[in-house]
Amino acid sequence: MVRLVAFALHADDQLSFAGGISSEDEPDLWRKDLTGAIDLWIEVGQPDEKRIRRACGRARQVVIYTYSGRGSGVWWAKVSGALARCKNLQVFDFPDCSALTSLAARAMRLQAMLQDGELQLMSDAASVALTPIRRM
Repeated sequence: MVRLVAFALHADDQLSFAGGISSEDEPDLWRKDLTGAIDLWIEVGQPDEKRIRRACGRARQVVIYTYSGRGSGVWWAKVSGALARCKNLQVFDFPDCSALTSLAARAMRLQAMLQDGELQLMSDAASVALTPIRRM
């Protein structure tokens, strides 16, 4: 569900889901330009420092979304110092994503509205508001 949230936050015709979980060389989402160069590399979760640095070298912009509460804080404390020199990196955290489970269904139809940094996801059954907190 957080991958869908990231997709909604960066909605673009060229944005697509990539290998992510099953591929070491691809992010969760990416946007490529017409030449095949990577404009945007999006990771969800807590990737290791080596993977992040490699992504920063391959893409114009890298965005990471963390979501596991206290665990993401521990991860950030561990990697933040080493990533300080990555100028094309942005890191955001969703402190509580548990409400997203109310939207998950076999045949989902979601609408998204982004206003003033808050994302509102709506289905026929529920509505969830998320505001990412910028770490870097």
